[in-house]
Amino acid sequence: MIITVLAFLLTLGILVAIHEYGHYRVAVACGVKVLRFSVGFGRVLWRRQSGPDQTEFVLCALPLGGYVRMLDEREGKVPAHELERAFNRQSLLRRTAIVAAGPLANLLLAVFLYAAANWIGVDEPKALLAPPTAGSPAERAGLRGGEWVRASSDDGSDWTELRSMSELRWQLTQTALKSGRLQLQLSDQEGRGPRVVTLDLSGMNSRDVDAGFVKKIGLAGLASEPVLGEVKPGGPAAQAGLRPGDRVLSVDGEMIADAAQIVAQVRGAVRDGKAQTLVWKLERSGRMLELEVLPRVVTEGGKTFGRIDAMPGQPPAMVLVRRGPLEGLLAGAERTWDVSALTLKMIGRMLIGEASLKNLSGPLTIADYAGQSVQQGLPYYLGFLALVSVSLGVLNLLPLPMLDGGHLMYYIFEGLTGRPVSDLWLARLQRGGIAILLTMMSVALFNDVTRLLGLH
Repeated sequence: MIITVLAFLLTLGILVAIHEYGHYRVAVACGVKVLRFSVGFGRVLWRRQSGPDQTEFVLCALPLGGYVRMLDEREGKVPAHELERAFNRQSLLRRTAIVAAGPLANLLLAVFLYAAANWIGVDEPKALLAPPTAGSPAERAGLRGGEWVRASSDDGSDWTELRSMSELRWQLTQTALKSGRLQLQLSDQEGRGPRVVTLDLSGMNSRDVDAGFVKKIGLAGLASEPVLGEVKPGGPAAQAGLRPGDRVLSVDGEMIADAAQIVAQVRGAVRDGKAQTLVWKLERSGRMLELEVLPRVVTEGGKTFGRIDAMPGQPPAMVLVRRGPLEGLLAGAERTWDVSALTLKMIGRMLIGEASLKNLSGPLTIADYAGQSVQQGLPYYLGFLALVSVSLGVLNLLPLPMLDGGHLMYYIFEGLTGRPVSDLWLARLQRGGIAILLTMMSVALFNDVTRLLGLH
């Protein structure tokens, strides 16, 4: 819990500081006087000011945001000799640059965070597929489990190498949003027997793209070698002579390529409340064995199934995904662009009802993921930080009053008409913006709570 809270505060502190620094740095470059640079709101915990005419830097108690307060005639009387340093006296181009600098700083930060994660390298599960769900798009495409996905393509000519399962999931997400088809280049786990299958996701739409959409495709599980792990003493597996390290070749004549198939066979070995004997073919220390295993009957949650008190499967195969200096930087820029475009697309589709509002996340989910990523290691935390930084940058560019994008919307109006938005309309838009933001925050918080309670 302490790690989660500290990781959350660190995440907010970094992202807010970078965002406000973007505003601050460009404002100073444009000759605008910055009165205060604040990370957080409320009671001041720490302050520093090098001189009476210099910017006051403060750290406040409530870390859910920050601000840069500039000299401005709309917020108070400005001495005549400092009028040229007031924000409202700047040209339209300079005001636009100062406002846009905050979100752009977050996007630029994301590029370097993704790049840093690429340079360090991340241990990720290899793109080895477990058996797909019956009747799923993956099964209809001809996937059976145990395949190694090497590359993907939208058109069959331009192929993208897939180094890990996370890269495969990213390609699946983008294809599902387009309701398109994705060609996958496969081989066995040793790289032999290459073939190509076409995964048809045209039946999916934006509403299907949520936390569990990969399961809907039929590819939720990771491949796990059909090798037995722990065997509980006295259980059905031990009584039948099964041992840790046994490689299962077949169960009742069905060839086994993945540990999930063993689980399915054992659980299904109950007929009319009675367990059925299963014939197992094994490889043990280079020798072939055939054993009969009688599962015990278990009833849980109103369901009856078999169990043998053994742990089938091994930890998923991992691969170190690492890139060189230039490749890592370019990949960071590409990922920032892709995530930004995906975020905008999802927001747009949520607004018109084509995507689920369950995709909105709030501070509780961010805190939870922050804690998890910190415990996984620095590269994972950098990737998480980059993702949130992209979200912060994109959301602040939305044309909503109270956000940077709202101010940019006013400046576009001013540029087109030659006059600023009237005070009356500013007040109306401000109230509307507050209502929209409060609604979004309420939905995000509701989603957070339902996720934590396991109701999503």
